[in-house]
Amino acid sequence: MKKLLSLLCFLGMYYSAISQQKPQYTQYIFNNFILNPAISGIENYTDVKAGYRNQWQGLTDAPVTSYLSIHAPIGKKFTEGSATSFPGEGNNPMSRSFVQTYKASEPHHGIGFHLVSDKTGPFTRTDINLTYAYHLGLTESINLAVGVAAGMSSINLDRSKIILENPTDQAISDNSDNQIQPDLGAGIWLYGPRYFAGVSGQQLLSQQLDFSDFEEYNEGKQVPHFFMTAGYKFYLSDDIAAIPSTMVKLVSPVPVSVDLNMKLAFKDRFWVGGSYRKDDSFAALAGFNVGHFFNLSYSYDFTTSDLQAVSNGTHEIVLGLLLNNRYKVTCPQRNW
Repeated sequence: MKKLLSLLCFLGMYYSAISQQKPQYTQYIFNNFILNPAISGIENYTDVKAGYRNQWQGLTDAPVTSYLSIHAPIGKKFTEGSATSFPGEGNNPMSRSFVQTYKASEPHHGIGFHLVSDKTGPFTRTDINLTYAYHLGLTESINLAVGVAAGMSSINLDRSKIILENPTDQAISDNSDNQIQPDLGAGIWLYGPRYFAGVSGQQLLSQQLDFSDFEEYNEGKQVPHFFMTAGYKFYLSDDIAAIPSTMVKLVSPVPVSVDLNMKLAFKDRFWVGGSYRKDDSFAALAGFNVGHFFNLSYSYDFTTSDLQAVSNGTHEIVLGLLLNNRYKVTCPQRNW
């Protein structure tokens, strides 16, 4: 009976519209591209990120997520006066002088790719998406980007982790352990030298999920996930900036999820921060920009929900590479 109840819980996690139907991230502020395809090509180099998240440590078969993302601009004009507007090596993007000389981007295209693997109990989900975005300057200092993501999702059920009291249970059929569905996402991103705001949607096709040959058991469905994000940069001194930000996640019919974040950035070398997720957790974050080639960040979530009785918290680490970094900048402008 315990095995059956465990299975029903995991089925509920996938078949119901809860936040874990798609992976959640504490460090999305470090890589908003994973949520919004409009960010494709926003930087003046090829941005590569690899992330790993071990959620709710201490709880058996809790979610484990890993991802790889790559995006880059297209177009020879994307040099000076670009989305990052770095006039040359040595200009500190955290300084006020950078804000004063900021220019909106030249119209250009961006492309990208991300691969996400999320394992929860007997389920393993793999998402592969290609992304495209178009960036243009609305004014001398305001940029707008629109983007789309298209690909596929594969959801696999590992039957070896399921023991049913009735081996002939019709809710799960022998020949339906893998579901492959098309995937579609879209987003808008408004940004300038001191602010950003974006709206995006994932899993917009709402595909049906089933692991049975009997229609009465096939009530599972992928539901759309919508994200609204915004942030602003305040200068405490010429080289220290405070960046508050927020994300609101809408996944019907569950309650709205709200994240509040604060980040303190010191020049273009390192940053520390904190995050609060309503009715779920607090988190501590820190990151380092190591030269002009790579950066590293880490976060730890302190669980505040009822799961704190069985969870030791959540670890998340993200490694970033700055390829074809012509101006040798060490701090990405979008690394809020």
